[in-house]
Amino acid sequence: MDGAPDQIIALQRVRWLDELSDAISQAQTLALSIGTAGCEEARQLHARLETVRNDVQTLRTCSWTAVRKEIDPKWLERLFHGCSGAMPQACTE
Repeated sequence: MDGAPDQIIALQRVRWLDELSDAISQAQTLALSIGTAGCEEARQLHARLETVRNDVQTLRTCSWTAVRKEIDPKWLERLFHGCSGAMPQACTE
């Protein structure tokens, strides 16, 4: 189990990016609801959050290859098979 610490770190990174993405989406929803009430600052915040969300998505997809190399492929296959029945598109790139 020499690779176990690397796998744990890689999984923590993936989970953290997922949690960050969820938090950004929640903040965007809130900003959008405030912005529809006529608050220009909330609309600007929503736009900035969209930029951040895109940056997080880039981190998730661009670093996926490196993260995938750190995780046992058999474990990943079990993980994705259990979630959706298929590996995500980023897995095959």
